[in-house]
Amino acid sequence: MKRVFWMGIGVAIGVIAFRKVTAAKAGLGPQGLNRAVARLADSVFEFADAVRDGMHEREEDLRSALGISEPDSGRR
Repeated sequence: MKRVFWMGIGVAIGVIAFRKVTAAKAGLGPQGLNRAVARLADSVFEFADAVRDGMHEREEDLRSALGISEPDSGRR
């Protein structure tokens, strides 16, 4: 009975190790690198969009607090 138990433990560890190695191999190589760079670029763009939205919202708050309705046309 002990042998069956340890055989089952060995098989389970082997399956888990195989899945981990397969997942690690999928992350390597050109496709894995492309996916990682694409995820990073998407995160950076989403952060920049959130910052821009916050800036515009804050600018509107400041303009309403100061009583300015239109942005200066001489800027930019």
